Amino acid sequence: MQLNLKHLRYFWVVASQGSISKASEILHLTPQTISGQLRLLEESVGFKLFDKSGRNLVLSDTGQTVFSYANEMFGLAEELQDVLQGRPSREHLVFNVGVAMVVPKLLAYRVLEPVMRMQENVKMICHEAPLVDLLADLSVHKLDLVLADTPISPTFSVKAYNHVLGESGISFFARSEEAKHYRGNFPACLEGAPMLMPTGTSALRRSLDQWLDREGLRPRIVAEFEDRALMKAFGEAGCGIFTSPTAVEEDVVAKYGVEAFARSDELRERFYAISAERRIKHPAVAAIAEAARQDLFV
Repeated sequence: MQLNLKHLRYFWVVASQGSISKASEILHLTPQTISGQLRLLEESVGFKLFDKSGRNLVLSDTGQTVFSYANEMFGLAEELQDVLQGRPSREHLVFNVGVAMVVPKLLAYRVLEPVMRMQENVKMICHEAPLVDLLADLSVHKLDLVLADTPISPTFSVKAYNHVLGESGISFFARSEEAKHYRGNFPACLEGAPMLMPTGTSALRRSLDQWLDREGLRPRIVAEFEDRALMKAFGEAGCGIFTSPTAVEEDVVAKYGVEAFARSDELRERFYAISAERRIKHPAVAAIAEAARQDLFV
């Protein structure tokens, strides 16, 4: 079997981009041309390289194997081109990480920051999206790791493994002028108080709803946010009370100029690193897990 490298490159671009339409823009070819070239490649290798999932293309088992080799081949080709043109080598370890939208940005930074201090030359590429989309990318090896606030469900069709990074209690924040009125009367002070909440896609929102129900409290929910950095920005403007993990309380106070007026250890938020590996092998993932367990979530 003689592989056509031009066809293989088209396959690599399609797999990297996740769709033929996006690949056609990069390759400056029509989608019909690319589809035809992919069919020829599949006939050459004797296996289907993609399966259809709705409107999306998903790599088959053989496709995943071919993509891993193609990724290394064309990565080396680009590096060789740099060397021949006198540019410094871009040799580095690439680390693709997905951050679920519901994960607080300050906490995501604290979790991922150890990668920046590794001795290895690591290039980290961060992707933010809903968890279900990130897990789909993890399943086709476009991501090395997904950072989430919930473990992957056993019923989910993706083969992946949960690694607990740690958990934190929850702190309640408000602008300084309002915080002094809430301090000392917690949790009763939440009754009727304006509150900014994460959306129902967040594990914290479900925990907050259950806790408020047990306490018999009904705050006035003025807004809900999928992006918790945006929620904090509204809290900074004095629009209401908001919550964040106690593990990053000092960071929240410093960045947004608010005050933490109460903390709850009954409310807990847990964070997970989800990988396609049962055992952590990627050095960047190992650095993240070690720092999280020994420092951030102590």
